[in-house]
Amino acid sequence: MSDTQAQKQFVEDLTDQSDDFSRWYTEVIRKSQLADYAPVRGCMVIRPYGYAIWEHMQSLLDRRIKATGHQNAYFPLLIPESLLALEAEHVEGFAPEVAWVTHGGKEKLEERYCVRPTSEAIIGHMYSRWIESYRDLPVLINQWCNVMRWEKVTRLFLRTAEFLWQEGHTAHATGEEAQEEVLRMLEVYRDFVETELAIPVYAGPKSEMEKFAGADMTYAIEALMRDGKALQAGTSHNLGQHFAKVFDITFQDEQGRRQYVYQTSWGLTTRMIGALIMTHGDDQGLKLPPHVAPIQAVVVPIWRKPEERAAVTEFVNRLRHSLEGRVRVWVDDRDQYTPGWKYNEHELRGVPVRLEVGPRDVAQGAVMSVRRDTRAKESIRLEHLPERLPVLLEDIQRALFQAALEFRDQNTSRVTSVAELEAHFAERRGFVALPWKDDADAETAIKQKTGATLRCIPLDQKPFSGLSKDGAPVALFARAY
Repeated sequence: MSDTQAQKQFVEDLTDQSDDFSRWYTEVIRKSQLADYAPVRGCMVIRPYGYAIWEHMQSLLDRRIKATGHQNAYFPLLIPESLLALEAEHVEGFAPEVAWVTHGGKEKLEERYCVRPTSEAIIGHMYSRWIESYRDLPVLINQWCNVMRWEKVTRLFLRTAEFLWQEGHTAHATGEEAQEEVLRMLEVYRDFVETELAIPVYAGPKSEMEKFAGADMTYAIEALMRDGKALQAGTSHNLGQHFAKVFDITFQDEQGRRQYVYQTSWGLTTRMIGALIMTHGDDQGLKLPPHVAPIQAVVVPIWRKPEERAAVTEFVNRLRHSLEGRVRVWVDDRDQYTPGWKYNEHELRGVPVRLEVGPRDVAQGAVMSVRRDTRAKESIRLEHLPERLPVLLEDIQRALFQAALEFRDQNTSRVTSVAELEAHFAERRGFVALPWKDDADAETAIKQKTGATLRCIPLDQKPFSGLSKDGAPVALFARAY
């Protein structure tokens, strides 16, 4: 096969989104080397390029979490069955998904251990030992870890048996403080996802049916993928005193009385890498927001004659040095691939900016920049590049968010009756806004008939003003991942 034929096949082998979005999703993950299937059922191997995205997400979110006064800690992977069994409702919520450890070496354990599906049980046990007085509150702890849920149907990043996340667990003296914490962290998530991942979200409480097992109230941020399905992007739970009573987490208040604490938990996972792919990607592959892109700009040196190589290489070295500490840049000087092949590969991998440097560019003292999102070209002089490229990357970050916002708004329909909602989902996807008074029977009927669930009741109701005639809040329904 000639190099030209190989380049063509490299692009054509990627399924178009309009032909099969699910297949496109899996192909782009594997071809761009984000992740691959593991030999363990339902698990994945996150490859270096995919893990680098997660590391940038982790760094940016961790900074926000710590800025709100939280500290990181680590709790065990294994949870004794006796602790999990203390909270019957919690067990019921996760029992189908729990993996159990029954042997240590060749010996059968006296008590089974579950591999954590989440950490309320083990953390509740520890908090009962650590908290004694009102002076010990609030407890504001977060951990970055892996969890396992024995899912029956899995998909890379979106739903795997094992995944990575952060889970915050806090304890407070009053219900008001706990509720403030829940909303504070919901806003942290909203800001992180919109600012760093360029994904617009709706934020608000879930319905009673959709809340987390054991919670008084669950809040979520909900995003819309390019196939019209919703994705829960992060959750923040008000646990009330439920787990405190189960695990006897009490404190002595200022009057000397024993009181149960109020708790919260909140989490965001590696499924957000899947959200990036499905929000911004196109038929050529990924489009990564510059804030989390492992490579923000790739330099492709171009020469045809051996005598041109030295001048191009020297110019590229100057370019790389000028961008150190400003931009995550990589020089693709692999000899075994042509420039055209490299262009296709870096488009597939979603690198925000390509910088082309050939003999003509060297002669002009400039580089040719090409945006991944619009493919717009701009010649930038070398001495201006350290200032111009960061501005260009921020332009791309904003443009990706704006494009995703326009798509979401165009695919958010407004209806005034369940019949209209059902008619919508008979033909289309997307969000449907409907005036709503909590009705579990009606919610169940909608789910059974349309496959759509109540995603959240937006805290910001202004975009839906005028839709409700009797003051009922608007709820958003969608089919979801």
